[in-house]
Amino acid sequence: MAEPAGVLFTGVRLLDPASGLDQPGELLVRDGRIADFGASLGRPDGASVVRGDDGAVLCPGLVDLRAALGEPGAEYRETIASAAEAAAAGGITTLAALPDTSPAIDDPALVRLLRTRGEETGSLTILPYGAVTRGCRGEELAELGLLAEAGAVAFTDGARAIGSARLMRIALAYAAGFGARIVQHPEDPSLAAGGAATEGELATRLGLPGIPAAAEAILVARDIRLAALTGGAVHFAHVSTGDALRLIRQAKADGIAVTCDTAPPYFDLNETAIGDFRTYAKLSPPLRRDEDRQAVLAALVDGTIDAVASDHQPRDADDKRLPFAQAAPGGAGLATLLGVTLAQVHGGAMGLMQAIGLLTARPAALLGVAAGRLAKGAAADLCLFHPERAWQVESGTLPGKAQNTPFDGRALEGRVLGTWKAGRRVFG
Repeated sequence: MAEPAGVLFTGVRLLDPASGLDQPGELLVRDGRIADFGASLGRPDGASVVRGDDGAVLCPGLVDLRAALGEPGAEYRETIASAAEAAAAGGITTLAALPDTSPAIDDPALVRLLRTRGEETGSLTILPYGAVTRGCRGEELAELGLLAEAGAVAFTDGARAIGSARLMRIALAYAAGFGARIVQHPEDPSLAAGGAATEGELATRLGLPGIPAAAEAILVARDIRLAALTGGAVHFAHVSTGDALRLIRQAKADGIAVTCDTAPPYFDLNETAIGDFRTYAKLSPPLRRDEDRQAVLAALVDGTIDAVASDHQPRDADDKRLPFAQAAPGGAGLATLLGVTLAQVHGGAMGLMQAIGLLTARPAALLGVAAGRLAKGAAADLCLFHPERAWQVESGTLPGKAQNTPFDGRALEGRVLGTWKAGRRVFG
């Protein structure tokens, strides 16, 4: 429950990309909702006071467009409770959960269960993706309409690409009938099979089986054509190559219903991060050459990329303590989402408003939910952070169960001071 007398935030920089608000001021929460905000609100009777450190920013709670939770079926990697703990520490109050669990989220009852389990955490709204195909196996279309009625926000097979062009065409056409998106893992399965790193000089030198970077652009090109053919909407997850982004940029200019996101590793790291077989940096898609990293950053700045997602993929130690080619791909990303994105602000690539918009208003708009904004009457889902506060990422000390961060040892500026869900403090 929210604190009945209310909470007054004072001495903060109010930042709301949805409305363009950026000013010093105060914000009042009552009954779990934003009651008022402005330059000065006085001192409401009985309200508790949260004073911002000099330079602290109060923004909407972050909206994570893409994360795997582990539960159901892989609770040894992550549970809903441990993911909620990590999300709160990262300023995330709303999270879209992937369906490629065990069992897969291909049944309306499981969609409703995930939503309920999110509410039970008291700190995190979970928005389930529904599976495109039964069991996320890529063979038979799931009951998309029933999943949507149960609350699925979009449809995807998670980390598995929908390889069949015929099946993708049917899915796009079917989902278009009720205004839903198909979210694709853009990697041609036949080209990626058995690969462990981006094909090229580094993979050859390390003796690793390669995945050609073209595998991404090939599937993106195919699905853009299918979206144009069907009138359906396709969203490409964790885009990581310049070639794919050029295709997406042109498709948007042509008026095709195409959107995309990326994740922090693809604009902050390049393939050299795998070093001498560093499995924490084995991701899917794999880390790319630096020219691709720069292309991703440019696409963030020019608006081609619609959002930044954590792409949280929890693994346990045994998943990673294997030879590189056999280790499971994936990186933990909830606690580092804000800090790594802010590194691009500190580096001068983009402004703070744009960076926070990629983490709040823009993913909320893609999901079609009333989140990621500061507005009177809106739920008081809030993140208080200091953009200059330094910290270091250390595997083994991260909140939550998953510790497999590709950013282990990375120094960051931008620390979450507190997170509020419906007016109740859940971190800090």
